[in-house]
Amino acid sequence: MTVPLGGIPLADHAAVYAALDDAGFTDVWSSEVAGADAFTPLALAAAWSPRLRLGTAITPVFTRGPGLLAMSAAALAEAAPGRFALGVGASSPVLVRDWNAIAFDEPFKRTRDVLRFLRAALRGETVDGAFDTFAVRRFTLERPPSVPPPVVLAALRPGMLRLAAAEADGVILNWLAAEDVPTALAEVGERRPGFEVAARIFVCPTEDAAYARALGRRMITGYLTVPAYAAFHRWLGREDTLGPMWAAWAAADRRGASAAVPDEVVDALVLHGSPEQCAAAVRRYADNGVDVPVLAVLPTPEITEGGAAAWMDLLPRLGPGEGGLR
Repeated sequence: MTVPLGGIPLADHAAVYAALDDAGFTDVWSSEVAGADAFTPLALAAAWSPRLRLGTAITPVFTRGPGLLAMSAAALAEAAPGRFALGVGASSPVLVRDWNAIAFDEPFKRTRDVLRFLRAALRGETVDGAFDTFAVRRFTLERPPSVPPPVVLAALRPGMLRLAAAEADGVILNWLAAEDVPTALAEVGERRPGFEVAARIFVCPTEDAAYARALGRRMITGYLTVPAYAAFHRWLGREDTLGPMWAAWAAADRRGASAAVPDEVVDALVLHGSPEQCAAAVRRYADNGVDVPVLAVLPTPEITEGGAAAWMDLLPRLGPGEGGLR
């Protein structure tokens, strides 16, 4: 499950983590956009729910210096030895450049360089030298974790997918349908032992299909017009179905762009229906090769009106049951 849950203060998440554990969820994964940072919700989970595995999906490689990113990861790995995975990725120009005033230059090389730096630094090695996109002088963690966390890489298209396969401990997929998973994993090839595939899956657990599709269209228009995601979905073969959206967006017709997203695309990328129907749809990702399906639950009228009580009723219905999906 993606944490923190919307509408529940972080201070009240002890009950959330306990409910997730009871419902059979094995992992909690954070994101980092403009809400909570990636590490604080997981630090709380480390203290409050010692059975849950923790992961970031993702921490951007641009918005922290390499040393600070290594220190944050090492601290969480020390707090939760053997149950934390560090997910990193390029993020987007909006988050990096527009919101954090950092140049979004050479994202592939920066991601590769930070991945290589982190793998060495988290093993307790001294890193001293120049990478293509930055240089580090004699950095050594003062508290290297006894169990270095796996470093997993967010990847969309072939270049980053192949980098993940070659140098990371796993890959994180995002904004794809269950039927798209084999296309992405074909670029990964045969997996090394221990290599995991995680996927963030958007779930809108309501039987109000009109509401879910309206929200899904807004999200798809906002995300899949970003150049990296647009290129990803062209690569997946959605030029014909999403072409009208991209054309309207390029003409500054935001309303027309949203209206141009077909129902079948919304239904494939944003799962909706009863919680049980959503859980069944998530299992299709597992059937297609995803090891760690990470639900990202979107706001629904039921959750908004019911607050924390609605969440506590919902989680067991979305959950994989005793022992977890895996």
